[in-house]
Amino acid sequence: MKILVLNGPNLNLLGERDKNQYGADTLKAIENSLKEAYPEIDFIFLQSNHEGDLVEAIQSARSGTIDGLVANWGGFTHTSVAIHDALELLDIPKVEVHLSNIHAREEFRERSITGKAMDGIITGFGANSYLLGVDAALKLLKRKN
Repeated sequence: MKILVLNGPNLNLLGERDKNQYGADTLKAIENSLKEAYPEIDFIFLQSNHEGDLVEAIQSARSGTIDGLVANWGGFTHTSVAIHDALELLDIPKVEVHLSNIHAREEFRERSITGKAMDGIITGFGANSYLLGVDAALKLLKRKN
């Protein structure tokens, strides 16, 4: 089983950014916790500050070799029609995750353009949002099969 985990802009700086919002975990620590919690899953991790890289990763997941997608689009969550449109063509479980509760922050962060093309959104559980996201993707896969 393969799950693609995508991370958008500035998430490479986790552990350095506002720790009250994002926690102290680095992106590498989050990746390691996923591998430790789900040793049976082959994770493919990609972080990019470039929207086109993320769109290409979504498009490559259409190859039939990826079973699920867990993604934190960062700031692209609120702005990217391109990511949204690519996601609409992807027919695998798709779960959006956010470390902070986007509904308890600035008004512009409450709207998720990308979330409209996802199966669900997990928000506000810190690094555990990723674990919950993988769990949700696995449950969606079971339902699909």
